[in-house]
Amino acid sequence: MAVIRPELRQDIRKYGNFDFAACYNCGNCTATCSLSTPESSFPREMVRYTTLGLEEDLKASLKPWECYYCGECTAQCPREADPGELMMSLRRWLMAQYDWTGLSGLLYKSMGMTWAAMMVVFAVVFFFAYSVGFHLETLLHVGHLFERIAIGTVGVVILMPNVIRMWYFTILKPKIPVSFKKYVTSIGTLFVHMFTQKRALGCDDNQLRWLEHFLLVIAYLSLLFTTVFLNWFSTESLFIHVLGYVLSGIVFIVTADFVFSRIRKNKAVAKQSQPSDWFFVVWLFLMGLTSFLVRFFIDLDLLETNKWLYLLHFTVLAQWAVIIVPFGKWSHFLYRSFAMYFDKLKR
Repeated sequence: MAVIRPELRQDIRKYGNFDFAACYNCGNCTATCSLSTPESSFPREMVRYTTLGLEEDLKASLKPWECYYCGECTAQCPREADPGELMMSLRRWLMAQYDWTGLSGLLYKSMGMTWAAMMVVFAVVFFFAYSVGFHLETLLHVGHLFERIAIGTVGVVILMPNVIRMWYFTILKPKIPVSFKKYVTSIGTLFVHMFTQKRALGCDDNQLRWLEHFLLVIAYLSLLFTTVFLNWFSTESLFIHVLGYVLSGIVFIVTADFVFSRIRKNKAVAKQSQPSDWFFVVWLFLMGLTSFLVRFFIDLDLLETNKWLYLLHFTVLAQWAVIIVPFGKWSHFLYRSFAMYFDKLKR
């Protein structure tokens, strides 16, 4: 028996700007959505679940992750209820449900807590640098070591348990029968969507945004590998030098376009930007820019007299690794990929 929780609407409202009072269930959003089929009512089903307060049905659904926010449903809504923003809000809300620490929901709903967390990370980095006398070689060594430790710790302690909770809500709790063989034979779907985000191509007039996302994912993951495992800042290899410059340049250029798009608000996805959206694109932009400049200053033998630059990069890196990746919008990348995998298992 479905449990109705009327106050759920007020909770989800804290994650976005959907106007529940405006929607009168006309169905225009479903009629215009390219993901809608006779068996799958996009995004109308999510609107009804949310309006009725069907919390367990929302937790069990993967549909919010299948939406790439092309904005057609919002553009065609005669009441300006903004169903596209509801799908975005549901993704934020679902992240808070998956997160066993509870920090995602806290940071999403409180701008003050987000800034406080950012300042705490800055203070820790600064006082560490002060404790070692701002010794550049030590900072570079610890920064490189931190990258490796942070990736492993965040992945094992936070992200994977969250994915397991997502699997519990969407597969195990609804008692979807899935054989072990199906888990194995469908695993390719996870990696295809993780690296290509190809579901976005199903949205009309979304090819350019898909290409930007594709380039960003490949460049970001490659830069991560180049910096963490090939030690870009310390290696003498010319190939790795050039590769790092190219990858950080791509991250810088693509995220700069995302930032300007959110400033101009000329696309549906940018019109209702929340703080988490800004933190994601701005900090990724800063990651690409500071990485490029640090390596450039190393090559010009200027970093020793400009330690502030590496301190800035280290701060951005630490904030990204311990706040934005596990609790911010970065995890969309992970949950969306697993959602496509789980969707294949359910079907």
